[in-house]
Amino acid sequence: MTATFLLIRHAAHIDLDQRLSGRRAGVPLSEAGRAQAAALGRGLAARRADMPIERIVCSPLDRTRETAAAIAAACGLPAPEPVDALTEIDLGDWTGIAFADLGGPAWQAWNDHRDTARVPGGETMAEAQARIVGYITTAATQQDGAHITLVSHSDMIRGAVAFALGLPLDRLLRFDVGPASVSRIVVGDWGARLISLNEQVAA
Repeated sequence: MTATFLLIRHAAHIDLDQRLSGRRAGVPLSEAGRAQAAALGRGLAARRADMPIERIVCSPLDRTRETAAAIAAACGLPAPEPVDALTEIDLGDWTGIAFADLGGPAWQAWNDHRDTARVPGGETMAEAQARIVGYITTAATQQDGAHITLVSHSDMIRGAVAFALGLPLDRLLRFDVGPASVSRIVVGDWGARLISLNEQVAA
């Protein structure tokens, strides 16, 4: 049993680098992000020989759905399927807060100890990782040989990559997952393997 997953972070949105969007409603792609998503779609369509795309699933949030729709349109695929397990980490009390206003012991603990820290009123990184890894491993079991594209969020993709590498969660910030980037993992009954990380494939 083996399946290949393209883990794609959504393109730039209107809150990028300004505030923690979390699961806040009404956070679409920015104008630059829409152009980024369209370019990503064209790049993926051009590379389908070495980076096959058969099915697209996505987080249900606006920014991921827009990115996934751009990829589907470029590749001539059906509308992406929203999957709750791929949604952003529940950022609880921090949802919508500007980065300039974040600080204090809880914020420091979240950045220093992702293996144990909990967002006030929200999730732990382990709980978020369990959601996306649970989906990936189940899909691999049920769809042997499949190539599945997942459009999700930076920390969710970090969680999936950490699973493939056996990396402790308190080391998540040692690698980047940029907007509209592609990371690839292969998952089987033998375990998981990272193929590529944070690729830029826009045309």
